[in-house]
Amino acid sequence: MARIRRRCGAAPRRGALRPRRTRGAARARAARRGGGGAPVKRLCDLAGSLVLLALLSPVLAVIALAIVIDSRGPVFYRQERIGRGGAPFRIFKFRTMVVDAEHKGLGLAVAADDERITRVGRVLRRWSLDELPQLLNVVAGDMSIVGPRPTVASQVERYDDFQRRRLEALPGITGWAQVNGRNDLPWERRIEFDVWYVDHRSLARDFVILMRTPAALLGKRGVYGGDGVTKDLGE
Repeated sequence: MARIRRRCGAAPRRGALRPRRTRGAARARAARRGGGGAPVKRLCDLAGSLVLLALLSPVLAVIALAIVIDSRGPVFYRQERIGRGGAPFRIFKFRTMVVDAEHKGLGLAVAADDERITRVGRVLRRWSLDELPQLLNVVAGDMSIVGPRPTVASQVERYDDFQRRRLEALPGITGWAQVNGRNDLPWERRIEFDVWYVDHRSLARDFVILMRTPAALLGKRGVYGGDGVTKDLGE
């Protein structure tokens, strides 16, 4: 049964993700798969993101208009994040907070009842619709549809050698940690899930993650942490 659970994408046990003698074998398997079928994965990312942008264009237009009507400021929020190999890039999100929110209130921390969140922004965050513009990042090649969530430089500076291994894959819009608890998980545990994904990534696993993502969104699981607060670092 344990073997079946591992093959079907069951969450790894706590502590099972740290480097052991099996780590070399896992990394070798990932290398043989070409980092999760890199050329094919890139083709799927490009085709999928372009199709989604076309299909969702009416929704994106309505969201953009609602943001403009609801509050002063730009439609998009751009922030520098750290991508594969530690390379910085600018991530796109729909703006869900007042202008210069990171310099007010809780700073980069966001509470469920945060007064800096706009009325439209509250709806977008509830359903993670603010992440949709990241399809543009996928088209540009800075992100993948599936991968570890991109984080900020100040977070990467805290990484140890094990945690830095999450930077070996392109960051994604959704990922293994996102369908296994997201912000309900402790920070270190989320990174463990990401590193586990890096070692076991494949097109089949990406498909499993994509199939589990709608349920995670509909259940609004982990939008904010268990204490109602989430660090907006990679989420």
